[in-house]
Amino acid sequence: MRGCRLLGVVAAALLTLGSAPADEPGLAGFSDQSARVERGWEAKFRAIPDPANLRAYVKRLSARPHAVGSAYDKDNAEWILSQFKAWGLEAKIETFDVLFPTPKERRLEMVAPTRFVAALQEPAVAVDPTSGQTKEQLPTYNAYSADGDVTGPLIYVNYGVPDDYDRLQRLGVSVKGAVVIARYGHSWRGIKPKVAAEHGAVGCLIYSDPRDDGYFEGATFPDGPFRPNEGVQRGSVMDTYYVGDPLTPGVGATKDAKRLPLKDVTVITKIPVLPISYGDARPLLAALSGPMAPEAWRGALPFAYHVGPGATRVHLVVKSNWDIKPVYDVIATIPGSTKAGEWVIRGNHHDAWVNGAEDPVSGQAALLEEARAYGELLKQGWRPKRTIVYCAWDGEEPGLLGSTEWAETHAAELSQHAVAYLNSDSNGRGYLEMEGSHTLEAFYNDVARDITDPESGVSVWKRLRLHRIEDAKTAEDRKEIRERPDLRIGALGFGSDYTVFLDHLGIPCISLGFGGEDEGGIYHSIYDDFYWYTHFGDTTFVYGRALAQTTGTAVMRLADAELLPFRFTNLADTVDLYVGQLQKLLQKERDEARERNLELEEGVFAATVDPRAPLLPPPAEAVPPHLNFAPLENAAEALAHSTERYDKAVAKARANGGAGLAGESVQAVNATLMGIERAMLDPAGLPDRPWFENLLYAPGMYTGYGVKTVPMVREAIELMRWQEADEGIVRTAKVLAGVAAVIDRATTALEKTDM
Repeated sequence: MRGCRLLGVVAAALLTLGSAPADEPGLAGFSDQSARVERGWEAKFRAIPDPANLRAYVKRLSARPHAVGSAYDKDNAEWILSQFKAWGLEAKIETFDVLFPTPKERRLEMVAPTRFVAALQEPAVAVDPTSGQTKEQLPTYNAYSADGDVTGPLIYVNYGVPDDYDRLQRLGVSVKGAVVIARYGHSWRGIKPKVAAEHGAVGCLIYSDPRDDGYFEGATFPDGPFRPNEGVQRGSVMDTYYVGDPLTPGVGATKDAKRLPLKDVTVITKIPVLPISYGDARPLLAALSGPMAPEAWRGALPFAYHVGPGATRVHLVVKSNWDIKPVYDVIATIPGSTKAGEWVIRGNHHDAWVNGAEDPVSGQAALLEEARAYGELLKQGWRPKRTIVYCAWDGEEPGLLGSTEWAETHAAELSQHAVAYLNSDSNGRGYLEMEGSHTLEAFYNDVARDITDPESGVSVWKRLRLHRIEDAKTAEDRKEIRERPDLRIGALGFGSDYTVFLDHLGIPCISLGFGGEDEGGIYHSIYDDFYWYTHFGDTTFVYGRALAQTTGTAVMRLADAELLPFRFTNLADTVDLYVGQLQKLLQKERDEARERNLELEEGVFAATVDPRAPLLPPPAEAVPPHLNFAPLENAAEALAHSTERYDKAVAKARANGGAGLAGESVQAVNATLMGIERAMLDPAGLPDRPWFENLLYAPGMYTGYGVKTVPMVREAIELMRWQEADEGIVRTAKVLAGVAAVIDRATTALEKTDM
């Protein structure tokens, strides 16, 4: 019943606060008079973005390959700078020097039972004019792979996640001394060599199976949007002990920064790893013998999938140039008129593995059109109350280099001044995708209600809500979507430039984009270019305009609100949800361990195994102990009470047209509110990953991109580290109590403004 009680609180609070329709003046954080002015400027802003401009930006920025350190990467940065300045914004380039390895030698060959040499090359396509820019293209490789020259038997490991190795153990297959081949998917690519090395493999290949990323999904490029036979997904495999420049963990990679020796860098893989196409993978996988792969492991290549080992042996060589390269962050500023010491930060990266029309230029184009629109409003007399900072990051693809080095360099200023960070990356056609801090969940729901979907004509919020109802798996899920005032947003893991802001500095974040109706398989390949995007992506650029309207409106609203529009009922509801999930997870682990052990005692596995397809029984497991969740439950309850008190104070301040929001006294409230997300940090950080200080959200150690909420507790349960789980409960409860205390201070300050 805990969730039901909090949902009631959420509903009541939002009704009290007046989440007004777009045709009424009410806006969270604004007096009625200020809301009318704000809505007027927002309407003018949303009328400015033009799909023709977005098309021109994408064509220009993706005209040539522009990976980190390339000539066109610098050229793009200088062009973006010139655009910011032409639109009347203060702008500059900040440069950092980072470790960025590029390929020196790549070789893959099957040496037994027959000989095959992998092409390791994506061919140009006649109809695609930029796919033939071979001299400027980075070859297919995985950045931050260890150098190596290894030979060994080949073993297929499905997606290469920990559960797959448990299955291999039951099949009686060891990867020790072997080269493994894993398919992309079900985890971030860097997890695959990490887990392989932990199990004794000497090398790792990663390929795109056509079932997940090719002809099984639809027509392949250039006839369709999906990955062709020779297409390869480049990408970083840097381990996530920290993010940013591997040589300067925790500090900005400025010219005078002290750098680690390469031998001391912990984020480089332990074994060599190389990405390959399904065209190159096909003869390797076809040559495998040994046990048949489990049904769920079988892809769409036209042969039976075997696991190995057998006679199939491969020779893998990976060697890199371990060079220091410059990254160019373009930073534009619109000074605030009355609250200049509070910063609203907006970012998207401009570097790409190759031409990158979809990733990242489609998102960068929206950012540019937002900045142009602000320039037009400035000419008409608009001035934001808070300072707006626009950032075109470099070096995101190899490891969030530009954003992390900038944020680490300016960490003290950001801790004092940053209100929120708004991110985008790729953009496509379809539904609004919202992930981020739950302190801003209600705020972004409100913004989404005010943006019109360009194809359906309803608001992007309503279209997303109806899409979720359609996709919901259970009646209970549909009921919550229909009854909860706001749509839930997902939590953020790792995978774009918000990471340093949220996980390391405790700054509220949101990541926005559209997608879901233009799926394709050219990610991180030479075919992610202007030709592909204008044939299979957001071909009319109307969703680029929608992204500019959505994110730009959110930036304006945050910059102009009298009271920062953080709302905490959604945060309390989400924390309550997470605590319940942890309890269910532990109970599930206990039930499964008991059942497995009982079946072992009964002889179920021995009696049901097929003698012609031997499968070892799983090992017996100790039943997980009970954990004392009381500290987390108490902290969640205290947070809910603090939230209710804050909501009442806001409602009182909003009375009489929002008279209580006017005046300098609200400034003290805002200063306190800016500390709430910071209170989620624990300076000790996560076990084995102290750079990640946020105890509510973090990327998973074995998921990478995928988030782990309440990570210290959740991962300890999953990894059966019970002492760590107990410690995590206590530490996380302390952090949540700190969040509640900051909310209480903000409430007290807000109550004083009405005296």
